[in-house]
Amino acid sequence: MVNSINWFEIPVTDFNRAKAFYGALFGTEIQEMPHPEYKYGILPCDMQNGVGGAIVKGEGFEPSMAGSVIYLNGGDDLSGPLSRIEAAGGKVLLPKTAIGSNGFMAHFVDSEGNKVALHSMN
Repeated sequence: MVNSINWFEIPVTDFNRAKAFYGALFGTEIQEMPHPEYKYGILPCDMQNGVGGAIVKGEGFEPSMAGSVIYLNGGDDLSGPLSRIEAAGGKVLLPKTAIGSNGFMAHFVDSEGNKVALHSMN
């Protein structure tokens, strides 16, 4: 096993708002994926070689500030995506914080009310 996580889903209530939020966060368009029961938007990832995830709207998917915290890739420097959070409708909870030799992290609330985090080495 290479990674403990291979896929994650972030619950959303307003799919278009969440799609715009995560598109602004990552600086790219979130691609919709057909699903028989849910609205599904794939976050940027290497589907063949890495961990991936999606935003999902549907029954049983409820945004939350409690529970597991997902750390999204902040790229070369998480300052870039972190600087776009509030303009996109989110709120920074913990600004860019050094975590020693493990780089930097930050926590935020997305447009849907989920507590999520970013990580980068710079």
